[in-house]
Amino acid sequence: MTPYSTRRSKLIAQMQAMGGGVAIVSTAPEAARNADSDFLYRHDSSFYYLSGFTEPDAVIVLVAGKDPKAVLFCREKNLEREIWDGFRFGPDAAREQLGFDAAYAIDAIDEEMPKLLADAPAIFYALGKQAKRDAQLQGWLDKLGGQARVGISAPSTIHSLDPLLAEMRLFKDAGEHAIMQRSGQIAAGAHCRAMRMARPGLREYHLEAEILHEFRSNGAESPAYTSIVATGANACVLHYRAGNTELKDGDLVLIDAGCEFESYASDITRTFPANGVFSGPQKTLYEIVLAAQHAAIAATRPGQRFIDGHNAALRVLAQGMLDTGLLDKNKTGTLDDVIANGDYRQFYMHSTGHWIGLDVHDVGAYREKNGEPGEAAPEGQQKPWRKLQPGMVTTVEPGIYVRPAEGVPEQYWNIGIRIEDDILVTADGNLNLTSDVPTAVAEIEALMRK
Repeated sequence: MTPYSTRRSKLIAQMQAMGGGVAIVSTAPEAARNADSDFLYRHDSSFYYLSGFTEPDAVIVLVAGKDPKAVLFCREKNLEREIWDGFRFGPDAAREQLGFDAAYAIDAIDEEMPKLLADAPAIFYALGKQAKRDAQLQGWLDKLGGQARVGISAPSTIHSLDPLLAEMRLFKDAGEHAIMQRSGQIAAGAHCRAMRMARPGLREYHLEAEILHEFRSNGAESPAYTSIVATGANACVLHYRAGNTELKDGDLVLIDAGCEFESYASDITRTFPANGVFSGPQKTLYEIVLAAQHAAIAATRPGQRFIDGHNAALRVLAQGMLDTGLLDKNKTGTLDDVIANGDYRQFYMHSTGHWIGLDVHDVGAYREKNGEPGEAAPEGQQKPWRKLQPGMVTTVEPGIYVRPAEGVPEQYWNIGIRIEDDILVTADGNLNLTSDVPTAVAEIEALMRK
């Protein structure tokens, strides 16, 4: 039994517990880049999670009833099209290789779906994601509605499929751990390569090219997201992308880049000096951010709340802002005052982590569904942050970004620092999946001297 068939069975069991029905999961459509080519195709993550199938024009149907089954609709085998577009499984081979109970050509979906939906109590589906599929679903229901006189009924309820799949995907199994660790190793190698190659006079896109080279040379399919390579003041722009700014002696370089390996993302950020040596002010702020990351990672373990890592990092960062004069103690008050009033947001304006997996910002709720006994949220208030459990994977990425401003010490102007790793929650603590690229000042400087 493959991991994919195991997941399908688990989802069917959850559907049966909710009264049964039919789930419909489509992969992503192809998208035209211009008149003569498409964007690089990438399948839908939840579809892949349930199938391992990477071809476009495909739909999974799971029937949860007296006779549970998993059905795949996909493109017909077509040797002529394979000359142009590459290999196609076709329904027969896909059914056999991927463990489906039945498979049909995608062109037959309008004929077969009313049969699969007939007399089902409910549909499990993600409305609003694909207009074409939404319209098809309406057509299938209309067709069933016309058969009421012969005793065939259409589903009367639609359940959102996303919460069920998101909760399943949040907990990674051992196979996923191994893939994510390899993705992290490849990305770590790319960051090390960029550090070794960096020097004043290069441009941001030169380092981006080194990163992409390392990704593809080690089998990664693509970047997991648009790589950020930012030098100098550009590092204070959170979603900056690699441009043509020249690396200058005395400036820092911030790189936020991860790859996608076997469909799983990595996400790493490192900050280092273009000339290989941190200046005094750069080192001061860098070590504050590094201490904040260490505090957040220590709080990323079973039983802790998701928010605990952020809060641990925030206290270190805010104290550092007070100690360095980024924040004026006479105006802001104590550390607790700084946090309560949000004064730190001038220099740290994002959260310290997010789930990661098949998507770089992966699915999964950050708060408890119903709280826990004795922890129900008062009416009108948010539910408690969920507790971390083994199998979850989150980033930990504190930072400090100093834009020129009145009252801010000038030696820190235009310094942007972020340090990010991918952390797997384990039964006895955590595992850093991206630790192969250094974070300590001395280790970074030593690597850059090589």
